[in-house]
Amino acid sequence: MGVSKLSPAISYISFIALYFSFYTVASTSSNSLQDDFINCLHQNTNVDFPLEKTFFTPQSNASLFIEVLKSTAQNQRYLTKSMPKPEFIFKPVHESHVQASIICSKKLGIHHRVRSGGHDYEGLSYVSHIETPFIIIDLSKLRQINVDIEDNSVWVQAGATVGELYYRISEKSKIHGCPAGIYPNLGIGGHITGGAYGSLMRKYGLAADNVLDAKIVDANGKLLDRTAMGEDMFWAIRGGAGGSFGIILSWKINLVPVPQTLTVFTVTKTLDQDAGFKILSKWQQVADKLVEELFLRVFFTIAGNNENKTVAMSYIGQFLGDKGNLMEVMNKGFPELGLSMKDCIEMNWIESIMYSSGFSTTTPPPPEVLLQAKSPIGEVYFKAKSDFAKEPIPILGLKGMIKKFLEENAALMIWTPYGGMMDKIPESEIPFPHRSGTSFMIQYYRSWSDTEKRPDLRIKWIRELYSYMTPYVSSNPRQAYVNYRDLDLGQNNNLKTSFKQAQVWGAKYFKDNFNRLVKIKTKVDPENFFRHEQSIPPL
Repeated sequence: MGVSKLSPAISYISFIALYFSFYTVASTSSNSLQDDFINCLHQNTNVDFPLEKTFFTPQSNASLFIEVLKSTAQNQRYLTKSMPKPEFIFKPVHESHVQASIICSKKLGIHHRVRSGGHDYEGLSYVSHIETPFIIIDLSKLRQINVDIEDNSVWVQAGATVGELYYRISEKSKIHGCPAGIYPNLGIGGHITGGAYGSLMRKYGLAADNVLDAKIVDANGKLLDRTAMGEDMFWAIRGGAGGSFGIILSWKINLVPVPQTLTVFTVTKTLDQDAGFKILSKWQQVADKLVEELFLRVFFTIAGNNENKTVAMSYIGQFLGDKGNLMEVMNKGFPELGLSMKDCIEMNWIESIMYSSGFSTTTPPPPEVLLQAKSPIGEVYFKAKSDFAKEPIPILGLKGMIKKFLEENAALMIWTPYGGMMDKIPESEIPFPHRSGTSFMIQYYRSWSDTEKRPDLRIKWIRELYSYMTPYVSSNPRQAYVNYRDLDLGQNNNLKTSFKQAQVWGAKYFKDNFNRLVKIKTKVDPENFFRHEQSIPPL
């Protein structure tokens, strides 16, 4: 049978049709995942979600997708071109949308990441290194806050920031506070799952210590409160870190009394002014033993230029009381710092939040600035690590530490005192175990800009500093703070992570509480649906 020849016009039309059929298959394969997800959502919620405001994909609008991806991602290191990107981002506008998201992710076999404030130090709320494809469930539209002064409590949704929470409390009362974090753009959802310390911790403990109730979506898409989830799961989510047990939708937190007048101060000493480390050594001896109304941290930064480079040690304090009482406390317990009346600034609680956040005191912005979710430090690339000190670091150790610190420029180290209420709460009360016996916490932090040519050298330096500090900090295990996530400590590879593998990093974050977290995980999520590089594994 002869083959009929096609005319050039028909051949061209056939080619175009074939091309578009291939193009359609290629584009719909990436779109079909989204379409299937949307159809599934419609079947599992009765509350509408306008697509143009809730779904963001590279196919529909690449620039808007990147804008939304970047919107609350705090570590720019995980937004570079080489980093994996989600198939799409979904921003639920109702609690039932989160429930439906879990049901649909499970049904369609799509891995998900959950983002409330985007502060995960290793970007795990918006990047997956271990599973593709993945999607982001972004909770930033769920940010309702209901303050109940009579009940001394507040319900706050996961997408709200710490700054918003503080502002809404201050609208209702000048003598109520909340013992959560210091920086205003922290997302409440993930912040409290890791413990959440702040300037009231020595008086009232962590935010997680003050949680009264919570709403969470479990691995079956069920919405649970404290009664429905049971005390085991309620224990696990208050400090057991995010992304392991479910999606936190909101917290009910206990409000605490704060005085009408607080006093803040910053006293900075250079190496020349504390050449023999007399002041720093005394801080190590007393900072965790001073009255629990005083929260006195040390910030180490680089000052001067290359020719006369030095380390500035800023002693930044907040005192729950007036400056007269503060001066009595300091003159008795820490006269070496040389605090004077003129260093002290009296203000109310919400003003002290802005002071601690780094806003100007000479021309302070209105408190409404706390409602902005943007970070006051702008876009940064960084690597961070943490330690817990049990004993004062000797002079020889401090000299070596400072020598290493001076190798860099944009380096930061923060020492945060424990003691007070942190000593009184048992290690097993919640998963956060760093309690009695902890003198202070250390955060190491190195940032850089997008023009940095060798970020690997910056990361190498911070690892070397961390290595140098080994003899002077906690050991067996060397402890770390889970909200300062550090994948150097070890990570899960995939769905089949072994208990033994996870215990390496798990013991550092949670000590013996890790074993209980694993048992609870095995009970509430045996299939390991909620997982990431450092999530709690089931047995």
